[in-house]
Amino acid sequence: MRLDKFLKVSRLIKRRTVAKEISDQGRIAVNGKQAKSSSVLKAGDELKIRFGQKLVTVRVNELKEFTKKEDAAGMYTIINEESLQSTEEGPKF
Repeated sequence: MRLDKFLKVSRLIKRRTVAKEISDQGRIAVNGKQAKSSSVLKAGDELKIRFGQKLVTVRVNELKEFTKKEDAAGMYTIINEESLQSTEEGPKF
């Protein structure tokens, strides 16, 4: 499954166009490598997503084409959430 679609279906990001923009800006890494929106994900992959001044690390549990709102959180596990300093440019992947 494409990275941008996973982010939307799992509801980590609400809209696929926003997920695509964030991915293409270099704010997401998959297994330690900078990822584009077209990157293919599989179960077990680790994502690092930079949301403004916050860095969230999640593990992909499962991939589904469609899911209900209640089941979306089961698609991933949050491993770590950290706040970034305002003077940093952000993490280098």
